Amino acid sequence: MQVGIDKMSFFSTDYYIDMVELAKARQAEPDKYLIGIGQTEQAVVPATQDIVTMGANAADQMLTAADRQAIEEVIVATESGVDQSKSAAVYLQRLLGINRYARTIEMKQACYSGTYALMQARDYVTLHPEAKVLVVASDIARYGIATGGEVTQGAGAVAMLVTANPKIAVINQDNVFMSDEIMDFWRPNYSTTAVVDGKFSANVYRDFFKEVWERYQEKNHQTLADFHALVFHLPYTKMGLKALRDVLPEADEDKQAQLMEAFEASRVYNKRIGNLYTGSAYLSLMSLLENDPTLQAGDKLGLFSYGSGAEGEMFSMTLQANYQDGLVANQFADLFNRRQKVSISEYEQMFNDLLFGSEDRELDTSADVAKFVLAGLKDQKRQYIER
Repeated sequence: MQVGIDKMSFFSTDYYIDMVELAKARQAEPDKYLIGIGQTEQAVVPATQDIVTMGANAADQMLTAADRQAIEEVIVATESGVDQSKSAAVYLQRLLGINRYARTIEMKQACYSGTYALMQARDYVTLHPEAKVLVVASDIARYGIATGGEVTQGAGAVAMLVTANPKIAVINQDNVFMSDEIMDFWRPNYSTTAVVDGKFSANVYRDFFKEVWERYQEKNHQTLADFHALVFHLPYTKMGLKALRDVLPEADEDKQAQLMEAFEASRVYNKRIGNLYTGSAYLSLMSLLENDPTLQAGDKLGLFSYGSGAEGEMFSMTLQANYQDGLVANQFADLFNRRQKVSISEYEQMFNDLLFGSEDRELDTSADVAKFVLAGLKDQKRQYIER
């Protein structure tokens, strides 16, 4: 039996900043951001959105009434959790009208946990072929205003429905993974922003990829020639490009050119959204699916997932014939047409305006056109509403 991703959907906010304008505001050369980091735009989060609302808005666009009844597990992967005890998944169950006989759980391991959630879903459906599992990777990447990591912020949610006989891609049983306790990135409980050793973290990422890729080849007897594309976790898009370049000499010139073309297709959306933490690799996958016209049924796609701290995993998917049927039509075009550019001062205000703390607060939701929004905090309870 084949199990994999049947549907995928995405949500990000209606606001963004331009990286050239951010560079000028930080007295940096624009090419440092555009070329050195590989980013052109960055999603900005209003106070009325968080990981719960973004996850609900993403999943709602793809789920049918039948899906909501058939889902047996809801798994949310995030490192931007809104509660230290209660899972974001149980909020999603209610907001999305998913049947009450579904498990609801939240997972964490920096940017990696979206992949583990996906593998848990694959393995559960393998044992329960009639079941469906909803996996949501939702995050707000925050490093702080005028910090070294500011250019690698972003926000959004990727929702994936895992089923037997999937429309988009079969997840193959060829995973290779490794972990090591490394302090390259972390966020203490007392902080609303992450702490990162940027250069060290970038080097660890590349070292993990090379070692996991070597182990993957040994285990599965595969080479670059067997893949149409390699998809990477992209905290910023230049990171994946560096990792790909590390292994390209293993292929002939034609394969190198083809893998580079696929990589460019896979980073179109990430360049405009920014860092999604747990969802970054899967936004890149969606970008590949929508921007590479040479994809065909049976193509093998390799995916490298990485989470600081640190954990890495390599696995492959096999593309299905009608993969586009599992995507929401015009979703990204509509998002990019709808988004509003904000000034750097407006972005800074929105950054500082997100809902933290324990005091009651009512938010003005009139400017947020999303279906699910955060309306405020009352008696230390987040107030989620559907319009």
